[in-house]
Amino acid sequence: MTIKALIIDDEPHARKYIREMLRHEPCVEVIGEAGNGKAAARMIDERRPDLVFLDIQMPEMNGFEMLAGLKTAELPVIIFTTAYEEYAIRAFEVHALDYLLKPFDQPRFANALAHAREVLGEAGAKEQETSQIAELLESFRAKPRFLGRFLIRKGGRIVFLKTDEVEWIEADDKYLHLYHGRSRHTIRQTLASIRSQLDPARFAQINRSVIVNVDFIKELQTLFAGEYEVVMINGRSFRLSRNHRSELFEILGQSFA
Repeated sequence: MTIKALIIDDEPHARKYIREMLRHEPCVEVIGEAGNGKAAARMIDERRPDLVFLDIQMPEMNGFEMLAGLKTAELPVIIFTTAYEEYAIRAFEVHALDYLLKPFDQPRFANALAHAREVLGEAGAKEQETSQIAELLESFRAKPRFLGRFLIRKGGRIVFLKTDEVEWIEADDKYLHLYHGRSRHTIRQTLASIRSQLDPARFAQINRSVIVNVDFIKELQTLFAGEYEVVMINGRSFRLSRNHRSELFEILGQSFA
């Protein structure tokens, strides 16, 4: 049988990566791509794919919100793709659903695809998986609203870092650097996706590439023409963008000219 697949991810390079892996799978036809939850929901309802590669962390509407809002009662088989999000990974394993932890390789991708083929070819398996996804969505409705800790790969182990211990986060192309004391940890994720997971009462984006934990701000220095410099407790400083000024001052509870 030919499997009709849909790729959903807000990052073009991630969609291209999955397409490249599917080039070696002649029985899989990619019938479309979507870069956000709204477009994805519309495509699923209209095109009825057999299989969907679904990114969890997307701006505006994440993967779970998209699934919960679908009009069709018959869900496709879902292979979830996610970065280092501790609660998501635990939930997938509890509900026995397949997921790809970014960055994933060809063997891991092939295993996930083989599982999808089994589900699509076995009577009753698809209904069971749909039920497991429904249970997963219920568990996410009850999850803590904001990210409590980061999972960081260090060689052959995973290190846990509490979110409230992170002093600032700096974007570097496809990666984020998390700063904690004298330590720097790197994860593969975008600033936009991580921002939606952080407590907005504690974390503020201050320019296009930096998010700071306001508990670690030492002072704001006034510069010329109404500009500000954000000085952290350890002495590191960042320019406060005009576009993000109101966000920071709102968290600090202060008005400004």
